[in-house]
Amino acid sequence: MPQPSDCRKFLMLPAVQPGADVCPAALLRALVALADEILALRSNPFPIHRRSAREAIRQVGAILEFLADVRGRGSALPASAAVGFSELHVALQKLRHLLRDCARPGARLWVLMRSELVSNEFQVLVRSISTALDVLPLASIDAAPEITELVRLVREQAWRATVGTEPADAMAMRSMWSILGQFENGIAPNRIDLRWILDHLRIRNWNDCSEEIAFLEELFLASLDDGDEEEEAALLGSLMAFMVYCRVVLFDAVEDEKSSEKQPKAGARAVSHVNLDHLRCPISLELMTDPVTIATGQTYDRASISKWLKSGCLTCPVTGEKLANDSLVPNSAIRNLMEQFCHEAKVPIPEPNGKPKRDLTRTATPLSAAAAGATRMAAAFLVHKLAVGTNQEKNKAAHEIRKLSKSNIFNRACLVEAGSVPWLLYHFSSSDPWIQDNAVAALMNLSKHPSGRKAIVEAGGLGLVVGVIRVALRVEAQQNAAAVLFYLSSDEVYRTEIGRMAEAIPTLVELLREGTYRGRKNAIVTLYGLLQCPDNLRKILAAGAIPALTSILSSDRADLVNDAVAVLAKIAEGHDGTTAILKSSAVPHLVAFLRSSTSRSGRENSVSALLSLCNNGGMKVVSLLEQMPVLMPSLYSLVTEGSPQAGKKARSLLNHIHHLHDQEDLAMMGLVDLQ
Repeated sequence: MPQPSDCRKFLMLPAVQPGADVCPAALLRALVALADEILALRSNPFPIHRRSAREAIRQVGAILEFLADVRGRGSALPASAAVGFSELHVALQKLRHLLRDCARPGARLWVLMRSELVSNEFQVLVRSISTALDVLPLASIDAAPEITELVRLVREQAWRATVGTEPADAMAMRSMWSILGQFENGIAPNRIDLRWILDHLRIRNWNDCSEEIAFLEELFLASLDDGDEEEEAALLGSLMAFMVYCRVVLFDAVEDEKSSEKQPKAGARAVSHVNLDHLRCPISLELMTDPVTIATGQTYDRASISKWLKSGCLTCPVTGEKLANDSLVPNSAIRNLMEQFCHEAKVPIPEPNGKPKRDLTRTATPLSAAAAGATRMAAAFLVHKLAVGTNQEKNKAAHEIRKLSKSNIFNRACLVEAGSVPWLLYHFSSSDPWIQDNAVAALMNLSKHPSGRKAIVEAGGLGLVVGVIRVALRVEAQQNAAAVLFYLSSDEVYRTEIGRMAEAIPTLVELLREGTYRGRKNAIVTLYGLLQCPDNLRKILAAGAIPALTSILSSDRADLVNDAVAVLAKIAEGHDGTTAILKSSAVPHLVAFLRSSTSRSGRENSVSALLSLCNNGGMKVVSLLEQMPVLMPSLYSLVTEGSPQAGKKARSLLNHIHHLHDQEDLAMMGLVDLQ
């Protein structure tokens, strides 16, 4: 069986040659099934290469009539039919791949720009079908005369057919190259020209643009992994930037996310009524970390259904139906429900299996001059809308900045350069919760860039960020504002500036006490960053961080506990920090965490904290630890199984305790005084 399309490179057409010992009857059955799959693609719109696709499907329909008639009669097939059937099977496998690619959602622009390749493939496959029919011994195969004559007609038409790029497609492609040239020269293209191309591709709305961008990005990442030519990567970058520009400039509303975001409470209520089995993959029976929907409407985890398809099964595992195509469409609704369930159940959200992490350093420079020009113009347009647009336009602009800056370094630099930071900060005080939420999330992404952090501080944004943490209209804005402070705290100068603000550290500690899971996590890591500035330690202690951190040590969220232990270890490095920790109930919790944790870094942080407490607190601390019998086995375990650094710290702590034992023995002999 041929591999499904998600296991091959787009527009590559692999096929499996039937074995020489396969009988004609088996080939006939396989051909009928293959032709059925191709005919199932008739309902697709095929906005590009429409005529070629329709003609190919028409020919396959005529061939299927012949094959079905032969199979229905049940007569013996001559052995000589195997050669023609085998060649036809190979040609139809390739045609199925090509038609699926031409019909694939999100691939329209790329298919257009690869029109010459696609036309050549159609030409070759039509000729291959004609050749396969030519070698079939039609006179020796029992079929109705009129159907046999129809096959002869298809054979002759296929041989005479000239397949090329359709005039409208060629015009759209020329327009695309012209617009890319305008981007390269810093010229904003005419919106009428943009609309004409999108209409030709049947790209009607914001969602369609986003689908195209996602597909092009997927191709780009695959091209990097495959080591493809820079020319292809540059074209992909240009086309992504074109679609981003169109999405930004031509469409006034974000259709997909806003409606679902406006009902968070309803979604939260709904998850309590969801049957957990509905969030499990029907194949693996595990929670779906990357749910995708197939042609039958059933949803599976991507890893499981991909494995199913790769094994050659082209049916739905639940319904048993044959799949009209093997496209996998992400199911964001199930993913959101699964995330809500994990949050409510206080379990970590599992990451999708098999998804490689993207190397963002590859996005630091534009892929082409056209991509750079389009991105800069899109950024300028968005900043203008932030400044003078209606509330709907401002919200959409902030949302676009949020998306564009999420995982692209060059986009961040362009948006900062265009002056987006002051306007995003201005909308922190918006009375519209969605504008504020998108503005804060967008600024969080920009704060990951050095120029973004500089722009925030120079615009006087620290106070506004702290203010949103205190009185955000939505909890998501509060969480993201804390993340802004975290990224700012990565800079030595800015962490000092944050510490000088009277409200900054107390606000973070309050978030640590009362915030949501994500808010508390962002507060912890921000406090850790602020502790890199020694002047901030006393302010953090005065704000009550030790009791707040100690309470987290009893949490059932292992990642929060790990982070809290790391902060306590940093605090314990100083005498003031040691004194504050010893006045709390943190020490038994640290010992218990060292014993129970499976995190290597967590255990090392725990032993680091205990060692610092001993070094700064003296024999009283050592005596306190010596009275905890569960500590010694944990330390010996670290010596033998931990990292070299953790083992070294564990040995030092053991030496402290052994030295105390020696001193106690000498005291009993009257040789020393422990007082």
